[in-house]
Amino acid sequence: MYLLVSKTIYPQKSDIIVHDPVIIQQDSTYYLYCTGFGISCWSSKDLINWKKEEKVFPTAPKWAVESVPDFKNHIWAPDISYYNGLYYLFYSVSAFGKNTSCIGLATNVTLNSKDPNFKWIDHGKIIQSIPGRDLWNAIDPNLAFDDNNTPWLTFGSFWEGIKLVRLKNDLKGIDDNPQEWYTIAKRKRTFELDDKDPGDGAIEAPFIFKKNNKYYLFVSFDYCCRGVNSNYKIVVGRSDKITGPYIDKNGIKMTQGGGTIVVQGNVQYPGLGHNSAYTFNNEDYIVFHAYDANDNGKPKLIIRKINWDNEDWPVIKLEN
Repeated sequence: MYLLVSKTIYPQKSDIIVHDPVIIQQDSTYYLYCTGFGISCWSSKDLINWKKEEKVFPTAPKWAVESVPDFKNHIWAPDISYYNGLYYLFYSVSAFGKNTSCIGLATNVTLNSKDPNFKWIDHGKIIQSIPGRDLWNAIDPNLAFDDNNTPWLTFGSFWEGIKLVRLKNDLKGIDDNPQEWYTIAKRKRTFELDDKDPGDGAIEAPFIFKKNNKYYLFVSFDYCCRGVNSNYKIVVGRSDKITGPYIDKNGIKMTQGGGTIVVQGNVQYPGLGHNSAYTFNNEDYIVFHAYDANDNGKPKLIIRKINWDNEDWPVIKLEN
Protein backbone atom coordinates (compact mmCIF):
# COMPACT_ATOMS: atom_id res chain seq x y z
CA MET A 1 0.00 0.00 0.00
CA TYR A 2 1.17 3.54 -0.73
CA LEU A 3 0.09 6.88 0.66
CA LEU A 4 0.48 10.10 -1.29
CA VAL A 5 1.79 12.94 0.87
CA SER A 6 3.10 16.20 -0.56
CA LYS A 7 3.46 14.49 -3.94
CA THR A 8 5.79 11.92 -2.39
CA ILE A 9 4.92 8.23 -2.38
CA TYR A 10 6.22 6.32 0.59
CA PRO A 11 5.73 2.74 1.80
CA GLN A 12 3.36 1.88 4.61
CA LYS A 13 4.14 -1.71 5.53
CA SER A 14 5.87 -4.89 4.51
CA ASP A 15 5.03 -8.43 5.54
CA ILE A 16 8.57 -9.73 5.89
CA ILE A 17 9.48 -11.08 9.31
CA VAL A 18 12.37 -9.18 10.89
CA HIS A 19 13.66 -8.19 14.32
CA ASP A 20 15.67 -5.04 15.07
CA PRO A 21 15.81 -3.74 11.46
CA VAL A 22 18.25 -1.17 10.10
CA ILE A 23 18.37 0.07 6.51
CA ILE A 24 20.85 1.78 4.24
CA GLN A 25 20.68 2.85 0.60
CA GLN A 26 23.44 2.06 -1.89
CA ASP A 27 22.79 3.43 -5.38
CA SER A 28 19.20 2.42 -6.23
CA THR A 29 19.00 -0.46 -3.75
CA TYR A 30 18.04 -0.51 -0.08
CA TYR A 31 19.70 -3.08 2.18
CA LEU A 32 18.13 -4.19 5.43
CA TYR A 33 20.05 -5.95 8.21
CA CYS A 34 18.45 -7.46 11.27
CA THR A 35 18.80 -9.96 14.10
CA GLY A 36 19.27 -13.52 12.91
CA PHE A 37 21.72 -16.35 12.52
CA GLY A 38 24.83 -14.80 11.02
CA ILE A 39 22.92 -11.46 10.66
CA SER A 40 19.98 -11.59 8.25
CA CYS A 41 20.02 -9.39 5.15
CA TRP A 42 17.36 -8.31 2.65
CA SER A 43 17.43 -6.02 -0.39
CA SER A 44 14.74 -3.91 -2.04
CA LYS A 45 14.26 -1.33 -4.78
CA ASP A 46 11.17 0.24 -3.25
CA LEU A 47 11.18 -0.46 0.54
CA ILE A 48 8.20 -2.80 0.10
CA ASN A 49 9.24 -5.80 -1.98
CA TRP A 50 12.19 -7.49 -0.31
CA LYS A 51 14.58 -10.19 -1.51
CA LYS A 52 16.43 -12.40 0.97
CA GLU A 53 20.21 -12.08 0.67
CA GLU A 54 23.00 -14.21 2.07
CA LYS A 55 23.78 -13.83 5.75
CA VAL A 56 26.81 -11.78 6.75
CA PHE A 57 28.48 -14.57 8.77
CA PRO A 58 27.93 -18.10 7.37
CA THR A 59 29.84 -19.38 10.40
CA ALA A 60 30.14 -17.83 13.84
CA PRO A 61 33.07 -15.45 14.38
CA LYS A 62 35.72 -17.27 16.39
CA TRP A 63 36.13 -14.42 18.87
CA ALA A 64 32.39 -14.45 19.62
CA VAL A 65 32.35 -18.16 20.41
CA GLU A 66 35.27 -17.62 22.78
CA SER A 67 33.68 -14.57 24.45
CA VAL A 68 30.09 -15.68 25.00
CA PRO A 69 29.36 -19.18 26.34
CA ASP A 70 26.98 -21.26 24.20
CA PHE A 71 26.96 -18.69 21.38
CA LYS A 72 25.39 -20.32 18.30
CA ASN A 73 25.84 -17.51 15.75
CA HIS A 74 22.48 -15.88 16.54
CA ILE A 75 23.58 -12.25 16.22
CA TRP A 76 21.48 -9.36 17.49
CA ALA A 77 20.68 -5.81 16.53
CA PRO A 78 23.14 -4.82 13.78
CA ASP A 79 23.73 -1.19 12.82
CA ILE A 80 24.84 -0.19 9.31
CA SER A 81 26.58 3.04 8.26
CA TYR A 82 28.71 4.39 5.41
CA TYR A 83 31.87 6.26 6.37
CA ASN A 84 35.07 7.18 4.52
CA GLY A 85 34.45 4.78 1.65
CA LEU A 86 33.45 1.75 3.71
CA TYR A 87 30.27 0.22 5.06
CA TYR A 88 30.49 -0.35 8.81
CA LEU A 89 28.30 -3.01 10.40
CA PHE A 90 28.28 -3.05 14.21
CA TYR A 91 26.54 -6.04 15.78
CA SER A 92 25.72 -7.62 19.15
CA VAL A 93 26.76 -10.94 20.60
CA SER A 94 25.10 -11.76 23.92
CA ALA A 95 23.67 -14.29 26.31
CA PHE A 96 19.92 -13.69 26.70
CA GLY A 97 18.94 -11.81 29.87
CA LYS A 98 22.55 -11.27 30.93
CA ASN A 99 25.14 -8.59 30.34
CA THR A 100 27.60 -11.20 29.12
CA SER A 101 27.75 -9.21 25.91
CA CYS A 102 30.01 -7.83 23.20
CA ILE A 103 29.74 -5.47 20.27
CA GLY A 104 31.66 -6.46 17.15
CA LEU A 105 32.42 -4.72 13.86
CA ALA A 106 32.60 -5.85 10.24
CA THR A 107 33.31 -3.75 7.14
CA ASN A 108 32.73 -4.06 3.41
CA VAL A 109 33.50 -1.90 0.39
CA THR A 110 30.09 -2.70 -1.11
CA LEU A 111 26.76 -4.21 -0.09
CA ASN A 112 26.08 -5.64 -3.54
CA SER A 113 26.87 -9.34 -3.26
CA LYS A 114 27.31 -9.57 -7.04
CA ASP A 115 30.17 -7.07 -6.97
CA PRO A 116 33.54 -8.89 -7.25
CA ASN A 117 34.84 -6.69 -4.40
CA PHE A 118 32.08 -7.81 -2.03
CA LYS A 119 33.60 -9.27 1.13
CA TRP A 120 32.82 -8.79 4.79
CA ILE A 121 35.93 -8.31 6.92
CA ASP A 122 35.42 -8.88 10.62
CA HIS A 123 37.39 -6.67 13.02
CA GLY A 124 36.32 -8.53 16.13
CA LYS A 125 35.29 -7.21 19.49
CA ILE A 126 34.97 -3.44 20.00
CA ILE A 127 33.26 -3.26 23.41
CA GLN A 128 32.54 -5.90 26.05
CA SER A 129 30.40 -5.90 29.20
CA ILE A 130 31.20 -8.34 31.98
CA PRO A 131 28.81 -9.41 34.77
CA GLY A 132 29.93 -8.29 38.20
CA ARG A 133 32.18 -5.63 36.69
CA ASP A 134 29.80 -3.55 34.56
CA LEU A 135 26.34 -2.19 35.26
CA TRP A 136 25.74 -1.68 31.55
CA ASN A 137 25.11 -4.02 28.65
CA ALA A 138 27.12 -4.05 25.40
CA ILE A 139 24.28 -4.64 22.93
CA ASP A 140 22.14 -2.61 20.49
CA PRO A 141 24.88 -0.43 18.98
CA ASN A 142 24.23 2.69 16.94
CA LEU A 143 26.92 4.82 15.31
CA ALA A 144 26.43 8.60 15.28
CA PHE A 145 28.55 11.65 14.52
CA ASP A 146 28.62 15.05 16.21
CA ASP A 147 28.98 18.47 14.60
CA ASN A 148 32.74 17.98 14.36
CA ASN A 149 32.31 14.62 12.61
CA THR A 150 33.60 12.86 15.72
CA PRO A 151 32.30 9.28 15.87
CA TRP A 152 30.30 8.07 18.87
CA LEU A 153 28.69 4.75 19.63
CA THR A 154 25.53 4.58 21.68
CA PHE A 155 24.37 1.22 23.00
CA GLY A 156 22.82 -0.54 25.96
CA SER A 157 19.76 -2.05 27.55
CA PHE A 158 18.29 -2.46 31.04
CA TRP A 159 20.86 -2.31 33.90
CA GLU A 160 21.94 1.34 34.17
CA GLY A 161 20.60 2.27 30.80
CA ILE A 162 21.95 3.69 27.58
CA LYS A 163 25.62 4.56 27.18
CA LEU A 164 27.54 6.74 24.74
CA VAL A 165 31.27 6.37 24.11
CA ARG A 166 33.65 8.17 21.77
CA LEU A 167 35.30 5.99 19.13
CA LYS A 168 38.62 6.20 17.35
CA ASN A 169 38.52 7.88 13.96
CA ASP A 170 38.76 4.51 12.22
CA LEU A 171 35.75 3.31 14.28
CA LYS A 172 37.60 0.15 15.28
CA GLY A 173 37.77 0.79 19.00
CA ILE A 174 37.18 3.15 21.89
CA ASP A 175 39.21 6.34 21.76
CA ASP A 176 41.57 6.28 24.74
CA ASN A 177 42.90 9.81 24.33
CA PRO A 178 41.11 10.20 26.70
CA GLN A 179 38.11 7.89 27.04
CA GLU A 180 34.76 9.68 27.10
CA TRP A 181 31.72 7.83 28.44
CA TYR A 182 28.23 9.17 29.12
CA THR A 183 24.95 7.78 30.39
CA ILE A 184 22.31 9.38 28.16
CA ALA A 185 19.12 7.54 29.21
CA LYS A 186 18.01 5.19 31.95
CA ARG A 187 14.99 4.13 33.95
CA LYS A 188 14.69 3.45 37.62
CA ARG A 189 15.24 -0.23 38.30
CA THR A 190 15.34 -2.52 41.29
CA PHE A 191 17.45 -5.63 41.11
CA GLU A 192 20.23 -7.38 42.93
CA LEU A 193 23.74 -7.14 41.60
CA ASP A 194 24.11 -10.56 40.06
CA ASP A 195 24.11 -12.19 36.66
CA LYS A 196 20.60 -13.61 36.83
CA ASP A 197 18.24 -10.66 36.80
CA PRO A 198 18.45 -7.78 34.32
CA GLY A 199 16.11 -5.71 36.43
CA ASP A 200 12.85 -3.96 35.69
CA GLY A 201 14.14 -0.76 34.13
CA ALA A 202 13.20 -1.90 30.64
CA ILE A 203 14.97 0.37 28.16
CA GLU A 204 16.91 -0.60 25.04
CA ALA A 205 17.66 -0.01 21.37
CA PRO A 206 19.06 3.56 21.23
CA PHE A 207 19.18 5.37 17.92
CA ILE A 208 20.41 8.96 17.46
CA PHE A 209 18.94 10.97 14.56
CA LYS A 210 19.98 14.53 13.81
CA LYS A 211 17.39 17.02 12.58
CA ASN A 212 17.37 20.84 12.51
CA ASN A 213 20.59 21.07 14.57
CA LYS A 214 19.19 18.88 17.33
CA TYR A 215 19.99 15.30 18.25
CA TYR A 216 16.97 13.06 18.80
CA LEU A 217 17.48 9.97 20.93
CA PHE A 218 14.96 7.23 20.23
CA VAL A 219 14.79 4.28 22.63
CA SER A 220 12.31 1.47 23.34
CA PHE A 221 10.57 1.20 26.72
CA ASP A 222 9.10 -1.95 28.28
CA TYR A 223 9.30 -5.51 26.99
CA CYS A 224 10.03 -7.07 23.61
CA CYS A 225 10.40 -10.67 22.47
CA ARG A 226 7.10 -11.95 23.91
CA GLY A 227 5.02 -12.05 20.74
CA VAL A 228 1.49 -10.78 21.36
CA ASN A 229 2.39 -10.30 25.04
CA SER A 230 5.06 -7.75 24.16
CA ASN A 231 4.26 -4.23 25.31
CA TYR A 232 7.22 -2.14 24.31
CA LYS A 233 6.96 1.20 22.61
CA ILE A 234 9.18 3.90 21.10
CA VAL A 235 9.98 7.09 23.01
CA VAL A 236 12.18 10.09 22.25
CA GLY A 237 14.08 12.97 23.80
CA ARG A 238 16.32 15.57 22.24
CA SER A 239 19.47 17.56 22.95
CA ASP A 240 21.59 20.35 21.50
CA LYS A 241 24.66 18.16 21.99
CA ILE A 242 25.21 14.53 21.11
CA THR A 243 26.36 13.87 24.68
CA GLY A 244 23.11 15.19 26.15
CA PRO A 245 21.27 15.90 28.27
CA TYR A 246 18.35 14.49 26.29
CA ILE A 247 15.04 15.98 27.43
CA ASP A 248 11.48 14.98 26.58
CA LYS A 249 8.49 17.19 25.74
CA ASN A 250 7.71 17.67 29.42
CA GLY A 251 11.22 18.82 30.24
CA ILE A 252 12.23 15.56 31.96
CA LYS A 253 15.73 14.30 31.37
CA MET A 254 15.99 10.84 29.87
CA THR A 255 18.56 10.01 32.54
CA GLN A 256 15.72 10.49 35.02
CA GLY A 257 13.29 8.19 33.24
CA GLY A 258 12.02 10.76 30.75
CA GLY A 259 10.89 9.96 27.23
CA THR A 260 7.97 11.14 25.12
CA ILE A 261 6.02 8.34 23.44
CA VAL A 262 6.07 8.73 19.66
CA VAL A 263 4.50 5.43 18.65
CA GLN A 264 3.02 2.55 20.64
CA GLY A 265 1.01 -0.59 20.07
CA ASN A 266 -2.58 -1.11 19.00
CA VAL A 267 -4.89 -4.11 18.68
CA GLN A 268 -3.06 -5.57 15.69
CA TYR A 269 0.44 -4.67 16.89
CA PRO A 270 0.41 -4.82 20.72
CA GLY A 271 4.16 -4.29 21.03
CA LEU A 272 6.58 -2.51 18.73
CA GLY A 273 10.03 -1.03 18.90
CA HIS A 274 13.76 -1.28 18.29
CA ASN A 275 13.66 1.46 15.70
CA SER A 276 16.10 3.14 13.38
CA ALA A 277 15.56 6.46 11.58
CA TYR A 278 16.78 7.82 8.23
CA THR A 279 16.40 10.43 5.55
CA PHE A 280 15.85 8.86 2.13
CA ASN A 281 15.24 11.08 -0.89
CA ASN A 282 14.55 14.11 1.30
CA GLU A 283 11.93 12.31 3.41
CA ASP A 284 12.39 11.17 7.02
CA TYR A 285 11.47 7.61 7.96
CA ILE A 286 11.29 5.47 11.06
CA VAL A 287 11.86 1.73 10.74
CA PHE A 288 10.95 -0.83 13.40
CA HIS A 289 9.42 -4.23 13.99
CA ALA A 290 5.96 -4.86 15.43
CA TYR A 291 4.45 -8.08 16.73
CA ASP A 292 1.46 -8.94 14.55
CA ALA A 293 -1.50 -10.29 16.52
CA ASN A 294 -3.09 -11.33 13.22
CA ASP A 295 -0.15 -13.63 12.51
CA ASN A 296 0.61 -15.38 15.81
CA GLY A 297 2.71 -12.51 17.11
CA LYS A 298 5.38 -12.68 14.41
CA PRO A 299 7.60 -9.57 14.21
CA LYS A 300 6.82 -7.65 11.02
CA LEU A 301 8.76 -4.87 9.33
CA ILE A 302 7.06 -1.47 9.64
CA ILE A 303 8.24 1.67 7.84
CA ARG A 304 6.54 4.99 8.49
CA LYS A 305 7.18 8.57 7.49
CA ILE A 306 8.23 10.92 10.28
CA ASN A 307 6.30 14.18 10.32
CA TRP A 308 7.36 17.05 12.56
CA ASP A 309 5.10 19.29 14.63
CA ASN A 310 5.50 23.04 14.99
CA GLU A 311 7.94 22.53 17.86
CA ASP A 312 10.07 20.08 15.86
CA TRP A 313 8.96 16.94 17.69
CA PRO A 314 8.51 13.78 15.64
CA VAL A 315 4.96 12.67 14.85
CA ILE A 316 4.42 9.09 13.70
CA LYS A 317 1.18 7.31 12.82
CA LEU A 318 1.11 3.53 13.18
CA GLU A 319 -2.18 3.08 11.33
CA ASN A 320 -2.23 2.93 7.55
